[in-house]
Amino acid sequence: MNLLLLLCAVVLLASILGSKLSGRLGIPTLFFFIALGMLFGTDGLLKIDFENYHLAEQVCSAALIFIMFYGGFGTKWSAARPVARQSVLLSTLGVVITAGLTGLFCRFVLGMGLAEGLLVGAVLGSTDAASVFSVLRSQRLNLKYNTASLLEIESGSNDPCAYMLTVTLLAVLGGTASAGQVAVMLLEQVVWGVAIGVAVSWAAGYVLRRWPLTGGLDGIFLIAAALIAYALPTLLGGNGYLSAYLAGILLGNQDIPRKKSLAAFFDVFNNMMQILIFFLLGLLVFPSRLPAALLPAVGIALFMTLIARPAAVFLLLRPFRAPLNQMLVVSWAGLRGAASIVFAIVTTVSPAYGDESIFQIVFCVVLLSILIQGTLLPQVARRAGMIDRHGNVLRTFNDYSEETSVGFIRVDVDAQHPWRGKPIRDITVFPGTLIAAILRQGKAIVPKGDTCLEEGDALIIGAKEYSGQDGIELSEILIDPDSPLVGKTLREADLRKDSLVVLIQREGHDIIPDGESRLCAGDMLVLYSRHGA
Repeated sequence: MNLLLLLCAVVLLASILGSKLSGRLGIPTLFFFIALGMLFGTDGLLKIDFENYHLAEQVCSAALIFIMFYGGFGTKWSAARPVARQSVLLSTLGVVITAGLTGLFCRFVLGMGLAEGLLVGAVLGSTDAASVFSVLRSQRLNLKYNTASLLEIESGSNDPCAYMLTVTLLAVLGGTASAGQVAVMLLEQVVWGVAIGVAVSWAAGYVLRRWPLTGGLDGIFLIAAALIAYALPTLLGGNGYLSAYLAGILLGNQDIPRKKSLAAFFDVFNNMMQILIFFLLGLLVFPSRLPAALLPAVGIALFMTLIARPAAVFLLLRPFRAPLNQMLVVSWAGLRGAASIVFAIVTTVSPAYGDESIFQIVFCVVLLSILIQGTLLPQVARRAGMIDRHGNVLRTFNDYSEETSVGFIRVDVDAQHPWRGKPIRDITVFPGTLIAAILRQGKAIVPKGDTCLEEGDALIIGAKEYSGQDGIELSEILIDPDSPLVGKTLREADLRKDSLVVLIQREGHDIIPDGESRLCAGDMLVLYSRHGA
């Protein structure tokens, strides 16, 4: 019981750390959580006896739903549209070619049975969206020819294809399906996956636009939407992962409230799910059993990296006249990761196969892929001359925000305001600011030079927003009825040294004060000061 509580605490701390590392979940962190799981495992120091592949399969499959959903939700379609055809070909035919070539290698070089070799190829056939996103974002790796968007779409959408290959081969190995039944199963997977993914995205987008949710409820709502997108087609024989990915990319590219905040939320949630998978992976692994799997894993990793993946990429991208250096980088970026781990666990618990040796092999292949390909991807891109120094890869994600943004303030024009009755051209505003709009009787007016300001107008003034960390802080002081400040002007008040009252909140109204502003009981003063002043 105590060990179980300790394990729960570690997973909780891992989740918190994942939140802290939002957008920066790098390769060293992933290896840390694998090592942490191995430390807790049966062969580790704490000797927790955990070999429950069925539980791990359920937990990891659930985590993979959100990884795939975010793979779609975080991708900006406007940036990806020019390379959508290439991406879809790589995520479908590319997976089939890679899996087929890998299966032949396992059959004729490693001596596996053909069906078993193809199963290994199918499990490892897809590239990992979370790993690719992690490298691109953490290294700010902007690539020429819209290659970053190509990799994002491909890595996010090829997992459903690898899953279909895996379950199809398991059905063949189990002898439970004829060729006709396999064809029907594949058709159902695609039709139900696409139809329900589209339907869920439309319904969820409609609800969010019609009844905007606040207080974090919109994030919980999308978690439910992702679960529905996966579970409903799965119950009908469809591909739940395909549905979850489609729902994510269609929702992420709709005009819904707080979309950037939602993308940032799922970025954190995706990190947490990825940490959970890699922690469980480490917990399941027996280091004492790895030496037997290491040699075939090295062979498979080298073959996929140097032959199978490049063959699929060159065959599919060459008709689009893709440059050689782009095809080289796309070939190298075929990282294996969380999806391959989950599919290996699915294979291990399947009655049609039920051998954990494939899990040990996949574990080693994933580690080699992340360690070698992931670490060297930035260097390969630079050596190939593929770095675009004039762009920003973060623009290809839906949670991108410009580093310098415009902030807005509101200025109300009352009867005594010095700007009342003046045209815009005669108003001298602070340099670096701009009157962006005039709110008049509930309507927004685009200001022109001859637009005269009237009593009751509200000016929306824009300026570059302050975002620095220079020790500036705002604090509040409540004026009690028995305070000696009641009735005094700000000029007379003996307030904190080196501070400035920037706002008085009185009976629900905000007042911009000056030296003659008189304080009343119940006023809330907002003071500006510097740390240590």
